[in-house]
Amino acid sequence: MSYVVVDVESDGPIPHQYSMISFGAVILDSTLDKTFYGKVKPVSPFWIPEVLAVSGFSRQQHENFDGPLKVMQEFRQWIKVSSLGKPVFISDNVAFDWQWINYYFHFYLKENPFGFSGRRISDLYCGMKLDTSRTHEWKKLLRKTKHDHNPVNDALGNAEALLEMKKMGLKIPIL
Repeated sequence: MSYVVVDVESDGPIPHQYSMISFGAVILDSTLDKTFYGKVKPVSPFWIPEVLAVSGFSRQQHENFDGPLKVMQEFRQWIKVSSLGKPVFISDNVAFDWQWINYYFHFYLKENPFGFSGRRISDLYCGMKLDTSRTHEWKKLLRKTKHDHNPVNDALGNAEALLEMKKMGLKIPIL
């Protein structure tokens, strides 16, 4: 089993009506050197300028990215060669990131290699601390890479936090 830490940037709140802009993924292992970066052209004519701006890309740049079929095929192949056993999706905000990756995999490839579930880092941390109010604490304490909305950097910071949580006693398989 391999944990794949994923982060998504989009131009709106929901798939199909809006578009994924980019996403990053990191295999959770001791080196954190297996990364993927996908930039996806819009699938909808709608976008929210303030939300798009968070990514650092203009609409014109976004429109020149690769098509989603190509990017999702590349991501599926990267997962296949980079992970061992069943890949497990994990992210900072699984409710947001999962919906985009799941939608794009199913819409363009008719399958999601992650299956039907994912894990949320904040919930793992809160469980370790036995306190559900500590949902954001780990972000400041355990990330090393700055959270800058580059999805590879953000996924890397989240993977670093998971490695720190393992040192704190979290039982999580690391390649």
